[in-house]
Amino acid sequence: MKCYSFEIVIEKEPDDQGYFVYSPTLPGCFSNGLTIEEAKRNIREAVQQHCASLSAHGQTINQQERIVHIEELTVGIPE
Repeated sequence: MKCYSFEIVIEKEPDDQGYFVYSPTLPGCFSNGLTIEEAKRNIREAVQQHCASLSAHGQTINQQERIVHIEELTVGIPE
């Protein structure tokens, strides 16, 4: 078994209470969940299925290990 690492992005759904999650490295691979934890579980399964499909069709599984860490930053601006 070969292990791969993928960046994922989790965004708050604008029109409901859930979260949208995707991997910029794997175009078309996305999922969602009601909580961040559920979204992370769901994208793991989606990535596994996506990669299995790529492998079954003899396609390359791309690796782009550029993003190391993403977090929200809040700053105060004087008025």
